[in-house]
Amino acid sequence: MRVVIVTESFPPDVNGVAHCALQTARHLVRRGHDCVVVAPATSAADEADACAPCRVVRIPSLPLPGYPQVRVALPSRRVAAAIAEHRADLVHLAGPFVLGVRGMAAAARLGVPAVAVYQTDLAGYARTYMGAGEAAAWRRIRSVHTAADLTLAPSSAARRDLEAHGVPRVGLWPRGVDTVRFRPGLRDEALRRALAPGGELIVGYVGRLAPEKQVELLAGACSLDGVRVVVVGDGPGRTGLEQALPGALFLGRRTGGELARIFASLDVFVHTGPFETFCQTVQEAMASGLPVVAPAAGGPLDLVAHGRTGLLVPPRDTAAVRDAVWSLSADPGLRGAYGAAGRAAVRGRTWAAVGDRLIGHYTDVLVSRKAVLAA
Repeated sequence: MRVVIVTESFPPDVNGVAHCALQTARHLVRRGHDCVVVAPATSAADEADACAPCRVVRIPSLPLPGYPQVRVALPSRRVAAAIAEHRADLVHLAGPFVLGVRGMAAAARLGVPAVAVYQTDLAGYARTYMGAGEAAAWRRIRSVHTAADLTLAPSSAARRDLEAHGVPRVGLWPRGVDTVRFRPGLRDEALRRALAPGGELIVGYVGRLAPEKQVELLAGACSLDGVRVVVVGDGPGRTGLEQALPGALFLGRRTGGELARIFASLDVFVHTGPFETFCQTVQEAMASGLPVVAPAAGGPLDLVAHGRTGLLVPPRDTAAVRDAVWSLSADPGLRGAYGAAGRAAVRGRTWAAVGDRLIGHYTDVLVSRKAVLAA
């Protein structure tokens, strides 16, 4: 199968869309498929592309005003050219919004089937950043995804949202997790002493530091005696969060084996953002054997079994986050039981297993397209 992945983000970017697009490309190549990635250009792209599993076509881009970590691709004929030159059987659109829309249009002109992967709650972001615009965001989402042969939602909640807003032909495709990289055995007592010299319970957050993540909800946990909050990640909200979370330790962006070691060395993982279509860091925490506290909204509803692998709390509720952390801090046996159950729950969710499900969706789309053409 010849596949072109058109993605709004790709390494060296560090975010869910980039990571998923990379894992998808790797899996396709391992399964013997011929893959090309089309992505926005970045200043550090050359080094990352040298390590990519397939050829990467970069499209000129500009940083998003006020959020330079996000690049927006400029209009370019390279998208259509890449699809045509690769003689694609199928176009995979990762988080389509700007570049993906052009990829969708090019696929339609060339008669190539398209699978659109829904990954970002743009309507939630519109509420967060503009205080309005949610309806306009959904119109955009509906327009983009209706043109696809199939839209893949990462969670049951995301699928319900898409269907409720009129998006047709929606399937379910979750994300994988590297259970070899993220594992309890990496727990590092020396690192724990460095993070919490007083022997405190270590409560961690890992992710982007931006308004939609609502990391300030950890303020209540910061006030608890015997608790040390550790924040891993970077973004435009870091300065404000350092003021809002007194006593928290900010480690900045960490990746690879270092990030896995930090995960395994935590006692409790807390995610605060209510707009997650999936929430990969929750899976990584579970693979690391951690009990999880997360909002009862979006992707975490599929991942966290309340009272078995962690605790689901009302979204945007600082007191609920604090109380959940406090209840876990007082019961090491419960933390251990939740962590073990979480590890068991994600053990089969490898990127290979998830990637094979994706190829199954591709095959179904190609069969359906051929049936339509033959009719």
